Amino acid sequence: MSFASTGRTTKSLQRKERLIKTACFVCAAITVVTTISILYVLVYETVLFFMDPQVSIREFFTGTKWSPTFKNPQFGILPLVAGTLLITFGSAIIAIPLGLMSGIYLSEYAHPRVRAFLKPTLELLAGVPTVVYGFFALFYVTPFLRNIFPSVQVFNAASGAIVVGIMVLPLVSSLCEDAISAVPKSLREGAYALGSTKFEVSMKIVVPAAFSGIMA
Repeated sequence: MSFASTGRTTKSLQRKERLIKTACFVCAAITVVTTISILYVLVYETVLFFMDPQVSIREFFTGTKWSPTFKNPQFGILPLVAGTLLITFGSAIIAIPLGLMSGIYLSEYAHPRVRAFLKPTLELLAGVPTVVYGFFALFYVTPFLRNIFPSVQVFNAASGAIVVGIMVLPLVSSLCEDAISAVPKSLREGAYALGSTKFEVSMKIVVPAAFSGIMA
C-alpha cells in the first residue's frame, strides 16, 4: 500500500471520528437542553401558580381538599401526598416479598435455560404502558374487590396498591436477581463445604450478602 493511499485512509478515518464526535455532542447537548427546559417550565409555572391571589402557600401544604376546577377552588395537597404514600407502601408490601422470592429462585434454583427464558420475559413486562395497568385496576381489580367488600369505592387505594405492586414486580425481581447473582461464588461454596443446604445458603449467606443491593 502506498503512502498516498495510507494518508487518504487516515484522513477518512479522522473525518468519521469527527463526525461521530459531533453527533455524540449534539445528542448530549439535546439531553441537557431538554432537561433545563423542563426545569424552567416547572419553575415558571410554579411561580405563576403561587402568584395567584386565590392560592395560599400555607393552605397548599396543609389543606385537606384538592378541587382546583370547582367554583370555589381549593388547593390542599395533603390528600395527594397521603394517597401517594399509601399506594407506595401498599405496593411495596406486595412487590418486595414476591420480587425477592422471584430473584432468589432465578439466581439460586432455576435451571440456566429456565432463567434465560424467565428473566427477559419479566423485563419485557416492565415495558407495559402504565395506562394499561390503570385500565386493569379500574375495570377488573376494583369490581373484584367490591364483590368481596361492597363498601369499597370506585376510586380506592387498595386497587392502586395492588396494580402498582404488580407493575413494579418485574423491576424489583430483576434488580434482586442481579444483586443476588453478584454475591461471590466462594461464599456459596464455603457454606456448602460446611454442610449447609441450598435453602440455608440462600437465606443465611446469599441474601444477607446482597442485602444492600436488594434494599437499593
